[in-house]
Amino acid sequence: MLAYLRSVVLMRDRIPSFNEYPFNLPAVAAMDGLRFHPKVTYIVGENGMGKSTLLEAIAAALGFNPEGGTLNFSFSTAETHSVLYQYIRTVRGVRKPRDGFFFRAESYYNVASEVDSLGLWQSYGGKSLHHQSHGESFFATFLHRFGGNGLYIMDEPEAALSPFRQMALLRRIHDLVHEDSQFIISTHSPIVMAYPDSIIYKLTSEGVEETSLEETDHYMITKEFVNRREAMLHELFADDEE
Repeated sequence: MLAYLRSVVLMRDRIPSFNEYPFNLPAVAAMDGLRFHPKVTYIVGENGMGKSTLLEAIAAALGFNPEGGTLNFSFSTAETHSVLYQYIRTVRGVRKPRDGFFFRAESYYNVASEVDSLGLWQSYGGKSLHHQSHGESFFATFLHRFGGNGLYIMDEPEAALSPFRQMALLRRIHDLVHEDSQFIISTHSPIVMAYPDSIIYKLTSEGVEETSLEETDHYMITKEFVNRREAMLHELFADDEE
């Protein structure tokens, strides 16, 4: 399987100053570029490390609306995206995707409103996304709008999903990978980031490093909590007991 998006390159020589946002984010300041797995690439890390900023820039550099949606969505409710996309060069594969979507949990309400205003319900399961629960509307997009042979960029898709639905999302990703799709995903969920045929990039205060699921804080903390819940709660609430 060949990647639709092979890599991105940060055009460092054009950046006006690494002392200003978003170029002062450690992950950006230390990055020359990222190569992407032809199936699934994860971008993970603690809050504030720049995951959403980086994913937004990659999507915008490809021509997606920074608030989310397909390449045809041109609405804008707030100009909050950074200028980082202007300094990113995309390296694309020889094949072009037939489908694509930038899914962003933070601004999904705005995308749902645009779907309603354009009367595109049929492509999302035949029901207004606003007339479903948050989790149901998320999954309706994954299930009905993601059609295969596509490049799908997803920022925290687990935000409204139960653990069971997160596993269902993982299965949906698997099905779409087998339909020649490529995913780039930012997530905090160790379930969502468990796809075996993938690359995981961890954003830290030192920059960007490739890692494994078992080495992520998300996995280790979750595992420790499940296996040692009483001990961890005792330590967490220790000050209240003194």
